[in-house]
Amino acid sequence: MHPVFPNFKPIELEDRDVIHEIIWGYQPEISKLCFANLYNWRHHYSVQWCMYKDTLLLLASSKEGEAYAFPPVGSGSRVDVVHMLLQWLRNEKQSPNPCIERADRRLVEELEGSPDFSIEPQRGHHDYVYLREALVVLSGRKHHSKKNHLNAFRKNYRFTYAPLDETNIEACRELASAWCMMKRCSDDMSLTSERKAVNEALANFSALKLMGVVILIEGNLEAFSIGELLNKDTAVVHIEKANPGIRGLYAAINQQCCEYAWGDVTYINREQDLGEEGIRKAKLTYNPHHLAENFIVSLV
Repeated sequence: MHPVFPNFKPIELEDRDVIHEIIWGYQPEISKLCFANLYNWRHHYSVQWCMYKDTLLLLASSKEGEAYAFPPVGSGSRVDVVHMLLQWLRNEKQSPNPCIERADRRLVEELEGSPDFSIEPQRGHHDYVYLREALVVLSGRKHHSKKNHLNAFRKNYRFTYAPLDETNIEACRELASAWCMMKRCSDDMSLTSERKAVNEALANFSALKLMGVVILIEGNLEAFSIGELLNKDTAVVHIEKANPGIRGLYAAINQQCCEYAWGDVTYINREQDLGEEGIRKAKLTYNPHHLAENFIVSLV
């Protein structure tokens, strides 16, 4: 039995097929609307879910414990659902600022024109979406620096590209741990949460039906990437880790993954920058085709 509103339940691995089927039917464009993301980050966001008629509702909590929602997912009009959900957050959860975060453009277009809602963009959560072919070829002036890094890597290292599977998951876990030691994850709450999400993805790689690739240099696993199909035309990259001491390795894992793992899609979604200037600069250097916008929806 599915949980029925208002009886939300914590998201669990056993919920994967039900939630994935609903979300896949919606064909989302934003990376948050993806079971693996919801599950891997469930502790960070305190993710819960239930059904309201034929609509999936997703509840989350801020670090301060204030409840909010992710966008409801359903096939019909969601205007009344959003209004009901925000009122419930205000009245039952005593949320002083009831809102839906990570609302996609499709939901915003449904709500526009209603005097009940305030809608603002969340720039730090906009997803960077690239043409797969552009990331494979890296041609032209805009990709010149990335192509140079990739050429330097190919010149200096003999590498092997392989699928990520049960035979190399432990090596991926060791690389992620070493990366965290170098980046001092324990001193940064966001990196600590990311480390937990990476461990969840690796521990439940098969159950989550993820896809991954690795790069080995002289037999040592030095980079890995994990993702899945977000919709029929787009792959989303959830995790990408590489030995930061090897020049061009990040460019190589990105390029190889796009060329061989995601050959059937048009776009690659590489998720958001969270408002971090360094991450934003790095994502912009790959020249996104467009940004998949995220919004916050509040009651007026």
